[in-house]
Amino acid sequence: MRHSKKFNHLGRKKGHRKALLKNLTIALFTHKRINTTLAKAKSLRVHAEPLITKSKKNTTHSRRVVFSYLQDKDATNELFTTIAPKVADRPGGYLRIIKTGFRKGDGAETAMIEFVDFNETYTNTKAGSGKKRRSRRGGKKASNVVTPPVQSNEEE
Repeated sequence: MRHSKKFNHLGRKKGHRKALLKNLTIALFTHKRINTTLAKAKSLRVHAEPLITKSKKNTTHSRRVVFSYLQDKDATNELFTTIAPKVADRPGGYLRIIKTGFRKGDGAETAMIEFVDFNETYTNTKAGSGKKRRSRRGGKKASNVVTPPVQSNEEE
């Protein structure tokens, strides 16, 4: 029975699951966006977000703690130099999971997991965008069209 099981075991033993999450986290930090199954993406978010929170404080201790989880110098350096300054003002919720449908081979539900601050399509942080003027269909057509005054034939 599955009573009081807090996290998804992903059908793997502890060592295999730990290695899987480590490799997915390294790939996410390196590429900023990865495609995987929905269950792995949800489990990855739980694993990676505390590491991102640790990286906001750039101390030797926090670097060593993150490195003990990842065992990859390049990914750790990428996290502390590129990712942490961008997410410094965000109080959590660094990752976004977008469902992308079902895999053809086995029907598994797939998802894309990405950093919220690294996707310019969804974030409206364009420089100088200001307010965009909105228009409605069928609005005020009469004021836009200038009609010339009609001359009558009575004066001639």
